[in-house]
Amino acid sequence: MQVTPLIWIITIAVTIAFFVYEFFAHVRKPHEPTIGESARWSAFYIGLALLFGVGIGMVSGWTYGGEYFAGYLTEKVLSVDNLFVFLLLMSAFAVPKAYQQKVLMIGIIIALILRGAFIAVGAGLIENYSWVFYLFGALLLFLAWRQAFGSHDSDPTNNRVMRFIRRHLPVTDEYNRDRLTVKKDGRRFVTPMLLTIIAISLIDVVFAVDSIPAIYGLTSEAYIVFTANAFALMGLRQLYFLIGGLLERLVYLSQGLAVILGFIGIKLVFHALHVNELPFINGGRHVEWIPEIPTWFSLLFIGATIAVAATASLLKTRGDRRKASGAGDAVPVGNARPGTD
Repeated sequence: MQVTPLIWIITIAVTIAFFVYEFFAHVRKPHEPTIGESARWSAFYIGLALLFGVGIGMVSGWTYGGEYFAGYLTEKVLSVDNLFVFLLLMSAFAVPKAYQQKVLMIGIIIALILRGAFIAVGAGLIENYSWVFYLFGALLLFLAWRQAFGSHDSDPTNNRVMRFIRRHLPVTDEYNRDRLTVKKDGRRFVTPMLLTIIAISLIDVVFAVDSIPAIYGLTSEAYIVFTANAFALMGLRQLYFLIGGLLERLVYLSQGLAVILGFIGIKLVFHALHVNELPFINGGRHVEWIPEIPTWFSLLFIGATIAVAATASLLKTRGDRRKASGAGDAVPVGNARPGTD
């Protein structure tokens, strides 16, 4: 795939322009977005991402177009999983809804910057060291196991960084609009708003570690990796307000993500064996009999996994609600009204 420096400059400039517009048009004035506003902008960004993928397919070939769509799907699902953590974090820090947009916007910008750095590092490693595919594959298999069986109950307000800040900086318990610091009695205090942004930044680092190896398992093109990440993050703020209630119903999303990460981890290990140069594996020769998993199969597998996880989640929560409703309507024997059988 031929991507000139000019195309990179234009792509980055347009991405920055979108975020600048988002800030001045929607985030600068604190407010809670309506469902209609969130739905319209979510549809716009998803449509834009799909059109961009069609453009890649028409200009550079559908092999690259398929890699983009597989990468975008994976990054979008990982981003939705990230919204769970954002939701918990906003609740833990009791961020007023009118100010949540600003926190999300800053967090998303930090995420894109971090992922851009990780993309550059990953591209350099892949270009020069084929063994890095083993490392990425092992990392994704570990992350898949942790996603499926690990604990997600850590308190973001009481981790080591938050405790360090509270020990060394004066922190006020009250929000002062969307300000990061406030002056009281001649002394400067840090507000919970700043603590929330720091917590999101730390989470963004963890998300980048999950995200970048996953998409490099689907494509080796840094341009596709960057644009898939940018489009997945662009509509994340609106998606947060649009599906906030639905997130609680996606009870099997973590298991679905674990399957996707595990699949991509295996795909990376297969690719590492196929291009193997490590002397202690097969004498430093390529393992030719190992199959390369095609892009079309990756795309179908990821799409099917997302569909199964979402459908199973909604069926499970609907069944739980029916059971709860039935239990609530039942009249205990000991509390039967006089004169009834």
